[in-house]
Amino acid sequence: MSQPTQQQRSTHPSGNRVGHPSLGNPHLRILAEHSEAEVQKRVADLLRKIATHQAVVGVVGMGYVGLPVAVEKAKVGFPVIGIEQNPKRAAAINRSENYIADVKDDELRALVQSGSLRAVTDYSEVPQMDVIVICVPTPLTRNLNPDLQYVEGVTREIAKHLRPGQLISLESTTYPGTTEEIMLPILEANGLKAEVDFFLAHSPERVDPGNARYTTKNTSKVVGGIGPNSQTVAVSFYAQTIERVVPVSSANAAEMVKVFENTFRAVNIALVNELALLCDKMNLNVWEVLDAAFTKPFGIMPFYPWPGVGGHCIPLDPHYLEWKAREYNFNTRFIALAGEINRRMPEFVREKTHRILNALGVSPSKSKILMLGVSYKRDLGDWRESPALDVIKLLQQDGATIVYHDPHVPSFDEHGQIFESVPLTDEVLASCTMGIIATDHQAVDYDHVVDKLAHVLDTRNASKRLTRNQDKVTLL
Repeated sequence: MSQPTQQQRSTHPSGNRVGHPSLGNPHLRILAEHSEAEVQKRVADLLRKIATHQAVVGVVGMGYVGLPVAVEKAKVGFPVIGIEQNPKRAAAINRSENYIADVKDDELRALVQSGSLRAVTDYSEVPQMDVIVICVPTPLTRNLNPDLQYVEGVTREIAKHLRPGQLISLESTTYPGTTEEIMLPILEANGLKAEVDFFLAHSPERVDPGNARYTTKNTSKVVGGIGPNSQTVAVSFYAQTIERVVPVSSANAAEMVKVFENTFRAVNIALVNELALLCDKMNLNVWEVLDAAFTKPFGIMPFYPWPGVGGHCIPLDPHYLEWKAREYNFNTRFIALAGEINRRMPEFVREKTHRILNALGVSPSKSKILMLGVSYKRDLGDWRESPALDVIKLLQQDGATIVYHDPHVPSFDEHGQIFESVPLTDEVLASCTMGIIATDHQAVDYDHVVDKLAHVLDTRNASKRLTRNQDKVTLL
């Protein structure tokens, strides 16, 4: 994907670049070409629809972000139409079948049956939508560059049906400048103008799958419009369902907020991962060190080692900022180093596995290894970017036979190879040379597993409460 040219950007009098030439002071020129009263009426009409919950809300992408957003909006009375290009997902929604753990089955069922929420597979109903929320994936290429094909594709489809009076809000995580530099020119290509005819904002998702305490409703929401009118209507829209809305000065600032949040986590995870590598060489228990350190009541925040980083955010989002920084001839050294350390961890798990196998007198090519957990996070069924998959691949390259058990992932397909979860029967456990706890699901009886296996490598400290057989466990 090409970066924006200098002609696609404008320069603020301060010398700082801003997104699109129709922003900043040029707003005055655009407004001069339109009736100020007409613009303000358009703003007022949309605000009225939002305040009375008469605004039709469209949510593009009904995944782990989009479906919870759609449910929250429908719960307060907004009519919601989900656009989901996966026909199986769209059909599931219309049958009231839930596939997202953070959505309650009974709430989805009630909303669908009442007609408050439904799903379609195309963009033909965009003209009747007053607010359109975009929640699509933003992956990376193999070279760790941003892949915005989904954001661009959705924006082009919306642009075909765009009408005056609509608010478009991007929630997908991306680099600062995406909303203004990528989306805005596409939306304005047919003659409608942002801040005058339609409104555009960025409000990054803050979903923490499986978190029962912080949900869509009570997690504060950052909102940045591309101008004052966009900011006003976007803040009003999110305030209808979010307990605390945090306005920032621009869409660029909102985008930076999100990538910083995940970069903060990635860097701190890398710090404790590096500590784990050092403690291994010094024959220290990193978990003991960290637990003691975190008793300090100030100046520290708990982070623990992982066998790598996984999920939809931490392995990806910091690289968006790293890529964008190069446009400014700026090297984000912390991000690069954190990524290097975190990507090293599956190899470290492989190394410790080899040590255990050597102690057991078994070569990797003669071993059968049980992976306990393949999802990236405890008690979730999401295996995207899971470090367990990297560990499996590395050990398979060594000739090891790999089986896995995960109560939340009955099967998965990785590059055409289909894996199915095995039950933790005594027969299965007896057939395995050793086990690796890659994800610490609470439903697993670790006492029983460790008792039946010759040895276990515990990468998550799931065995800390074992009542026996601690000598059969090696920690990360």
